[in-house]
Amino acid sequence: MSATHLRPTTRPVAAGIFQGSGPQTLLVGTRCTSCASLYFPQSLSCRNPQCQDKKIEQALFGQRGRLYSYTVQAYRPPPLFQMDDWAPYALGLVELPEGLRVMAMLTGCPAADLRIGMEMELTTEALYRDADGNAVLTYKYRPVSDSQNAP
Repeated sequence: MSATHLRPTTRPVAAGIFQGSGPQTLLVGTRCTSCASLYFPQSLSCRNPQCQDKKIEQALFGQRGRLYSYTVQAYRPPPLFQMDDWAPYALGLVELPEGLRVMAMLTGCPAADLRIGMEMELTTEALYRDADGNAVLTYKYRPVSDSQNAP
């Protein structure tokens, strides 16, 4: 067995949900080619009842947005949801410039410091390690640091 097979790697928690990692992460969604409705995660067709065409194309979203709402997940989810070192975490709804709102785990600051309207940026973090030691990544939003907002 080669050394590359022994080294742990990373993989997304679900195929086709995001591309890239860290600050280069983009969410993979869809856009209707007729009515311009946006969907995340990807949709097989347009779900807008007024749309006649229903054809979609892949669209990338998400590097920056604003915190629209949030809550703290204080109970442990069922075993289907895996997370190493589980602890209560913030879960937010982030409004993207395209008008789409995306639900995501929040990271990078205590829940007490979160504020509606704060600028957020997309990143990835390990959710857990699988049986082979591979980091299973999920997308998360974190507050944009003040230094990144400076003129």
